[in-house]
Amino acid sequence: FAPPVNVIQDKRLAQPLSLCGSALRSPHGCHAQYMADMGSIASLVMSVTINEDDEEMDSDQQKGRKLWGLVVCHHTSPRFVPFPLRYACEFLIQVFSVQINKEVELASQWREKHILRIQTLLCDMLLRDAPIGIVTQSPNVMDLVKCDGVALYYRKKIWLLGFTPTEPQIKDIAEWLLEYHSASTGLSTDSLMEAGYPGASVLGDAVCGMAAVWITSKDFLFWFRSRTAK
Repeated sequence: FAPPVNVIQDKRLAQPLSLCGSALRSPHGCHAQYMADMGSIASLVMSVTINEDDEEMDSDQQKGRKLWGLVVCHHTSPRFVPFPLRYACEFLIQVFSVQINKEVELASQWREKHILRIQTLLCDMLLRDAPIGIVTQSPNVMDLVKCDGVALYYRKKIWLLGFTPTEPQIKDIAEWLLEYHSASTGLSTDSLMEAGYPGASVLGDAVCGMAAVWITSKDFLFWFRSRTAK
């Protein structure tokens, strides 16, 4: 590959110069290395973009686009792709992006309905004064929140699901919450170490993040995540 030429941007421009629509721009360094590893001389790359999720945006922002995937075409010898063919490929990718976006939105709507259904069933168990059912029956609280493990601390008894701290460690976490966070209705943290829990170092990487809610004044429901799942 010929060495790329630096683009000098006018200092009066407020935003960085975008070369997305340029057909003459050089490939990114990592893409050039990827082509070299593949034994490819020429490539045509087209991006597949979809709408950003609402939770990834601020409320005052307009909905933007995010990268979903790439369509990469290779050739082992230099090859010129004429503009009409490039334009046809771009149009095809735009149609494909619209279809993918619809599929993603439908999947998101299905997940929301599924979560609402589980939430209704679990709330019904709690209202019937049967909190043990939220961890012993199906669906359970692990189906409601993406996590590695769940613990129910109820009337000084403990029920565990998945990867969790041991029962003595659960009791210690409950005592720590009662002592330092009794004024709140729950606690959510990406790291128990950063939250100030003194026994966090003993838990290791298997338990890092935690969400806890009060069922009663002395009973808790815990969700745990490992460091890798953070």
